Amino acid sequence: MNTNLNLSPRIATILGALIADSASLGLHWLYDPERIAEIETTAGLVFLTPDAKAYIDTTGFFAHVNKVSGDSSGYGEVGLLLLKHIAKHGEFNHTAYQTEYCAHFGPGGAYIGYIDAPTRLTLRTLLPLKPENFPTVSGADDDQFAALAAVPILVANHYGSQQDLLKHVEAVVRITNDNKVAVAAACCSAVVLFERLQGKPMAQALQYALPFAGEKLTPLLEQALAYQTLDSIAVAKQFGSACHVVEGLPLIFHIAQHASNYRNAIVANIRAGGDSCGRAMMLGAIMAAYQVNGKDKASSIPMTWFARYRQLTTAADACLMLDESNRNKSK
Repeated sequence: MNTNLNLSPRIATILGALIADSASLGLHWLYDPERIAEIETTAGLVFLTPDAKAYIDTTGFFAHVNKVSGDSSGYGEVGLLLLKHIAKHGEFNHTAYQTEYCAHFGPGGAYIGYIDAPTRLTLRTLLPLKPENFPTVSGADDDQFAALAAVPILVANHYGSQQDLLKHVEAVVRITNDNKVAVAAACCSAVVLFERLQGKPMAQALQYALPFAGEKLTPLLEQALAYQTLDSIAVAKQFGSACHVVEGLPLIFHIAQHASNYRNAIVANIRAGGDSCGRAMMLGAIMAAYQVNGKDKASSIPMTWFARYRQLTTAADACLMLDESNRNKSK
Protein backbone atom coordinates (compact mmCIF):
# COMPACT_ATOMS: atom_id res chain seq x y z
CA MET A 1 0.00 0.00 0.00
CA ASN A 2 1.36 3.42 -0.99
CA THR A 3 0.63 5.80 1.89
CA ASN A 4 2.49 8.80 0.45
CA LEU A 5 0.88 12.09 -0.49
CA ASN A 6 1.24 13.11 -4.13
CA LEU A 7 2.95 16.51 -3.90
CA SER A 8 4.64 18.64 -6.50
CA PRO A 9 8.38 19.00 -5.92
CA ARG A 10 8.02 22.66 -4.91
CA ILE A 11 5.29 22.01 -2.35
CA ALA A 12 7.24 19.01 -1.05
CA THR A 13 10.26 21.30 -0.67
CA ILE A 14 8.32 23.78 1.46
CA LEU A 15 6.63 21.20 3.66
CA GLY A 16 9.82 19.15 3.83
CA ALA A 17 11.59 22.09 5.48
CA LEU A 18 8.81 22.98 7.91
CA ILE A 19 8.08 19.41 8.98
CA ALA A 20 11.77 18.59 9.48
CA ASP A 21 12.11 21.54 11.85
CA SER A 22 9.08 20.44 13.83
CA ALA A 23 10.20 16.82 13.95
CA SER A 24 13.56 17.88 15.41
CA LEU A 25 12.28 20.22 18.13
CA GLY A 26 12.17 17.76 21.02
CA LEU A 27 15.94 17.30 21.25
CA HIS A 28 17.02 20.64 19.83
CA TRP A 29 20.27 21.99 21.31
CA LEU A 30 21.06 18.75 23.14
CA TYR A 31 24.77 18.27 22.37
CA ASP A 32 25.27 14.78 23.80
CA PRO A 33 24.90 11.99 21.17
CA GLU A 34 25.06 9.34 23.87
CA ARG A 35 22.15 10.91 25.75
CA ILE A 36 20.25 11.20 22.48
CA ALA A 37 20.87 7.50 21.79
CA GLU A 38 19.53 6.62 25.24
CA ILE A 39 16.37 8.62 24.60
CA GLU A 40 15.94 6.99 21.19
CA THR A 41 15.74 3.52 22.74
CA THR A 42 12.76 4.47 24.92
CA ALA A 43 10.98 7.36 23.21
CA GLY A 44 12.26 7.58 19.65
CA LEU A 45 13.68 10.77 18.14
CA VAL A 46 11.06 12.64 16.14
CA PHE A 47 8.19 14.80 17.35
CA LEU A 48 9.07 14.59 21.00
CA THR A 49 7.77 17.15 23.46
CA PRO A 50 10.81 19.10 24.75
CA ASP A 51 11.66 17.94 28.27
CA ALA A 52 14.08 19.78 30.57
CA LYS A 53 14.97 16.48 32.25
CA ALA A 54 16.75 15.31 29.10
CA TYR A 55 19.24 18.17 29.46
CA ILE A 56 20.22 17.54 33.08
CA ASP A 57 23.88 16.67 33.78
CA THR A 58 24.92 16.86 30.15
CA THR A 59 25.89 19.37 27.47
CA GLY A 60 22.91 21.22 26.12
CA PHE A 61 20.65 24.24 26.28
CA PHE A 62 16.96 23.79 27.06
CA ALA A 63 15.21 26.63 25.24
CA HIS A 64 11.73 25.40 24.43
CA VAL A 65 9.74 25.76 27.64
CA ASN A 66 6.01 25.13 27.11
CA LYS A 67 6.53 23.83 23.58
CA VAL A 68 4.83 20.54 22.71
CA SER A 69 5.22 17.86 20.07
CA GLY A 70 4.52 19.26 16.62
CA ASP A 71 5.44 22.86 17.42
CA SER A 72 8.04 24.77 15.42
CA SER A 73 11.32 26.30 16.47
CA GLY A 74 12.08 29.93 15.67
CA TYR A 75 13.56 28.76 12.36
CA GLY A 76 10.32 27.07 11.37
CA GLU A 77 8.41 30.20 12.36
CA VAL A 78 10.59 32.27 9.99
CA GLY A 79 9.93 29.84 7.16
CA LEU A 80 6.19 29.83 7.74
CA LEU A 81 6.12 33.62 8.06
CA LEU A 82 7.81 34.03 4.67
CA LEU A 83 5.52 31.41 3.13
CA LYS A 84 2.44 33.32 4.29
CA HIS A 85 4.02 36.60 3.16
CA ILE A 86 4.58 35.42 -0.42
CA ALA A 87 1.14 33.81 -0.52
CA LYS A 88 -0.43 37.11 0.56
CA HIS A 89 1.56 39.48 -1.64
CA GLY A 90 2.27 37.22 -4.61
CA GLU A 91 5.97 38.02 -4.38
CA PHE A 92 8.54 39.16 -1.86
CA ASN A 93 8.04 42.71 -0.62
CA HIS A 94 11.03 43.86 1.44
CA THR A 95 9.38 46.49 3.66
CA ALA A 96 6.17 44.52 4.11
CA TYR A 97 8.14 41.45 5.17
CA GLN A 98 10.18 43.42 7.69
CA THR A 99 6.94 44.86 9.06
CA GLU A 100 5.40 41.40 9.39
CA TYR A 101 8.61 40.09 10.92
CA CYS A 102 8.47 42.73 13.64
CA ALA A 103 4.79 42.10 14.26
CA HIS A 104 5.35 38.34 14.60
CA PHE A 105 8.55 38.20 16.63
CA GLY A 106 8.38 41.54 18.41
CA PRO A 107 6.59 42.50 21.66
CA GLY A 108 2.97 41.42 21.61
CA GLY A 109 3.52 39.26 18.53
CA ALA A 110 2.15 35.77 17.95
CA TYR A 111 5.51 34.11 18.45
CA ILE A 112 6.21 32.85 21.95
CA GLY A 113 9.58 31.19 22.39
CA TYR A 114 13.32 31.57 22.35
CA ILE A 115 14.70 34.60 20.47
CA ASP A 116 18.19 34.02 19.08
CA ALA A 117 20.83 36.70 18.58
CA PRO A 118 20.13 37.50 14.89
CA THR A 119 16.42 37.87 15.60
CA ARG A 120 16.97 39.97 18.71
CA LEU A 121 19.41 42.33 17.01
CA THR A 122 17.24 42.64 13.90
CA LEU A 123 14.29 43.63 16.07
CA ARG A 124 16.48 46.11 17.91
CA THR A 125 17.24 47.78 14.58
CA LEU A 126 13.73 47.79 13.15
CA LEU A 127 11.35 48.33 16.05
CA PRO A 128 12.27 51.98 16.77
CA LEU A 129 11.69 52.90 13.11
CA LYS A 130 8.67 53.51 10.94
CA PRO A 131 8.39 51.06 8.02
CA GLU A 132 9.19 53.77 5.48
CA ASN A 133 12.54 54.23 7.23
CA PHE A 134 13.51 50.57 7.42
CA PRO A 135 17.03 50.02 6.06
CA THR A 136 17.44 47.45 3.31
CA VAL A 137 20.06 45.71 5.45
CA SER A 138 18.77 45.30 8.99
CA GLY A 139 20.53 42.13 10.15
CA ALA A 140 23.23 41.35 12.67
CA ASP A 141 26.83 40.56 11.80
CA ASP A 142 26.17 36.93 12.68
CA ASP A 143 26.59 33.64 10.82
CA GLN A 144 24.03 31.59 12.74
CA PHE A 145 21.39 29.42 11.07
CA ALA A 146 18.69 32.08 11.04
CA ALA A 147 20.37 32.95 7.73
CA LEU A 148 19.09 29.75 6.10
CA ALA A 149 15.58 29.56 7.55
CA ALA A 150 13.93 31.42 4.69
CA VAL A 151 15.96 29.88 1.85
CA PRO A 152 13.76 26.82 1.13
CA ILE A 153 10.68 29.01 0.76
CA LEU A 154 12.49 31.45 -1.53
CA VAL A 155 13.83 28.72 -3.81
CA ALA A 156 10.54 26.85 -3.98
CA ASN A 157 8.79 30.03 -5.11
CA HIS A 158 11.39 31.15 -7.64
CA TYR A 159 10.76 30.61 -11.36
CA GLY A 160 13.52 32.77 -12.84
CA SER A 161 17.23 32.34 -13.35
CA GLN A 162 19.71 31.15 -10.78
CA GLN A 163 21.43 34.53 -10.89
CA ASP A 164 18.20 36.32 -9.99
CA LEU A 165 17.54 33.79 -7.24
CA LEU A 166 20.87 34.51 -5.57
CA LYS A 167 20.14 38.24 -5.57
CA HIS A 168 16.84 37.57 -3.78
CA VAL A 169 18.51 35.20 -1.34
CA GLU A 170 21.16 37.73 -0.36
CA ALA A 171 18.57 40.46 0.11
CA VAL A 172 16.45 38.32 2.41
CA VAL A 173 19.41 36.95 4.37
CA ARG A 174 20.75 40.43 5.10
CA ILE A 175 17.45 41.32 6.75
CA THR A 176 18.52 39.13 9.69
CA ASN A 177 22.17 38.21 9.01
CA ASP A 178 24.40 40.92 7.57
CA ASN A 179 27.37 38.59 7.39
CA LYS A 180 29.51 37.45 4.44
CA VAL A 181 29.75 33.82 5.53
CA ALA A 182 26.02 33.63 6.25
CA VAL A 183 25.21 34.98 2.78
CA ALA A 184 27.62 32.52 1.16
CA ALA A 185 26.08 29.60 3.05
CA ALA A 186 22.59 30.67 2.02
CA CYS A 187 23.56 31.10 -1.63
CA CYS A 188 25.34 27.75 -1.70
CA SER A 189 22.33 26.03 -0.13
CA ALA A 190 19.98 27.77 -2.52
CA VAL A 191 21.97 26.49 -5.50
CA VAL A 192 21.78 22.90 -4.22
CA LEU A 193 18.03 23.11 -3.90
CA PHE A 194 17.62 25.00 -7.17
CA GLU A 195 19.55 22.27 -9.01
CA ARG A 196 17.58 19.51 -7.32
CA LEU A 197 14.33 21.12 -8.41
CA GLN A 198 15.74 21.14 -11.96
CA GLY A 199 16.13 17.37 -11.68
CA LYS A 200 19.88 17.17 -11.06
CA PRO A 201 21.20 14.12 -9.15
CA MET A 202 22.07 14.83 -5.52
CA ALA A 203 25.83 14.37 -5.90
CA GLN A 204 25.91 16.64 -8.93
CA ALA A 205 23.87 19.35 -7.21
CA LEU A 206 26.13 19.33 -4.15
CA GLN A 207 29.29 19.56 -6.23
CA TYR A 208 27.86 22.27 -8.45
CA ALA A 209 27.09 24.43 -5.42
CA LEU A 210 30.61 24.37 -3.96
CA PRO A 211 31.93 27.45 -5.84
CA PHE A 212 29.14 29.52 -4.29
CA ALA A 213 30.18 28.66 -0.72
CA GLY A 214 33.05 31.14 -0.44
CA GLU A 215 36.62 30.65 0.71
CA LYS A 216 35.79 29.78 4.32
CA LEU A 217 33.08 27.20 3.71
CA THR A 218 34.23 25.52 0.49
CA PRO A 219 37.12 23.47 1.97
CA LEU A 220 34.92 22.38 4.87
CA LEU A 221 32.19 21.18 2.52
CA GLU A 222 34.75 19.32 0.41
CA GLN A 223 36.01 17.54 3.51
CA ALA A 224 32.47 16.60 4.53
CA LEU A 225 31.73 15.22 1.07
CA ALA A 226 34.85 13.06 1.26
CA TYR A 227 33.22 10.76 3.84
CA GLN A 228 32.34 7.50 2.08
CA THR A 229 29.47 6.42 4.33
CA LEU A 230 26.81 8.09 6.45
CA ASP A 231 28.11 8.93 9.93
CA SER A 232 26.45 12.10 11.13
CA ILE A 233 27.83 11.82 14.66
CA ALA A 234 31.44 11.60 13.45
CA VAL A 235 30.97 14.49 11.03
CA ALA A 236 29.38 16.61 13.75
CA LYS A 237 32.31 15.82 16.01
CA GLN A 238 34.75 16.96 13.33
CA PHE A 239 33.01 20.17 12.24
CA GLY A 240 30.87 21.01 15.27
CA SER A 241 27.12 20.94 15.80
CA ALA A 242 26.37 24.43 17.12
CA CYS A 243 24.36 27.23 15.49
CA HIS A 244 26.99 28.56 13.07
CA VAL A 245 26.73 27.72 9.38
CA VAL A 246 30.42 26.79 9.21
CA GLU A 247 29.59 23.93 11.58
CA GLY A 248 26.17 22.89 10.35
CA LEU A 249 26.39 23.19 6.57
CA PRO A 250 29.10 20.51 6.21
CA LEU A 251 26.84 18.15 8.14
CA ILE A 252 23.89 19.00 5.87
CA PHE A 253 25.99 18.21 2.80
CA HIS A 254 27.23 14.95 4.33
CA ILE A 255 23.77 13.68 5.24
CA ALA A 256 22.21 14.78 1.94
CA GLN A 257 24.92 12.91 0.05
CA HIS A 258 24.45 9.60 1.86
CA ALA A 259 20.96 9.36 3.38
CA SER A 260 18.68 7.02 1.46
CA ASN A 261 15.49 8.98 2.07
CA TYR A 262 13.88 11.91 3.86
CA ARG A 263 13.13 10.09 7.10
CA ASN A 264 16.62 8.66 7.44
CA ALA A 265 18.15 12.06 6.78
CA ILE A 266 16.15 13.81 9.49
CA VAL A 267 16.82 11.04 12.01
CA ALA A 268 20.57 11.13 11.26
CA ASN A 269 20.52 14.89 11.74
CA ILE A 270 18.84 14.60 15.16
CA ARG A 271 21.29 11.91 16.26
CA ALA A 272 24.16 14.33 15.60
CA GLY A 273 22.81 16.70 18.27
CA GLY A 274 23.24 20.43 18.67
CA ASP A 275 21.34 22.83 16.44
CA SER A 276 19.34 20.11 14.76
CA CYS A 277 16.42 22.42 13.96
CA GLY A 278 18.68 24.96 12.27
CA ARG A 279 20.09 22.27 9.99
CA ALA A 280 16.73 20.55 9.51
CA MET A 281 15.13 23.35 7.49
CA MET A 282 17.60 23.13 4.61
CA LEU A 283 18.21 19.40 4.87
CA GLY A 284 14.49 18.65 4.91
CA ALA A 285 13.90 20.79 1.84
CA ILE A 286 16.73 19.17 -0.11
CA MET A 287 15.68 15.65 0.79
CA ALA A 288 11.98 16.21 0.10
CA ALA A 289 12.67 17.67 -3.33
CA TYR A 290 15.11 14.83 -4.06
CA GLN A 291 12.69 12.07 -3.21
CA VAL A 292 9.78 13.56 -5.13
CA ASN A 293 11.93 13.97 -8.23
CA GLY A 294 13.63 10.62 -7.72
CA LYS A 295 12.36 7.14 -8.46
CA ASP A 296 11.82 6.11 -4.84
CA LYS A 297 8.72 8.15 -4.07
CA ALA A 298 7.86 5.74 -1.26
CA SER A 299 10.75 7.20 0.72
CA SER A 300 9.50 10.78 0.85
CA ILE A 301 8.01 12.57 3.87
CA PRO A 302 6.20 10.01 6.04
CA MET A 303 2.45 10.60 6.00
CA THR A 304 2.25 10.41 9.80
CA TRP A 305 4.72 13.29 10.04
CA PHE A 306 2.32 15.57 8.17
CA ALA A 307 -0.34 14.81 10.74
CA ARG A 308 1.99 15.60 13.65
CA TYR A 309 3.05 19.03 12.38
CA ARG A 310 0.71 21.38 14.26
CA GLN A 311 0.77 24.19 11.67
CA LEU A 312 0.06 21.97 8.68
CA THR A 313 -3.31 23.60 7.94
CA THR A 314 -1.79 27.09 7.89
CA ALA A 315 1.09 25.95 5.69
CA ALA A 316 -1.18 23.99 3.36
CA ASP A 317 -3.55 26.96 2.94
CA ALA A 318 -0.61 29.19 2.02
CA CYS A 319 0.67 26.59 -0.46
CA LEU A 320 -2.79 26.44 -2.05
CA MET A 321 -2.83 30.22 -2.44
CA LEU A 322 0.60 30.11 -4.06
CA ASP A 323 -0.43 27.33 -6.41
CA GLU A 324 -3.51 29.25 -7.54
CA SER A 325 -1.47 32.45 -7.96
CA ASN A 326 1.15 30.68 -10.08
CA ARG A 327 -1.53 29.12 -12.29
CA ASN A 328 -3.08 32.54 -12.87
CA LYS A 329 0.32 34.00 -13.77
CA SER A 330 0.90 31.28 -16.35
CA LYS A 331 -2.41 31.97 -18.17
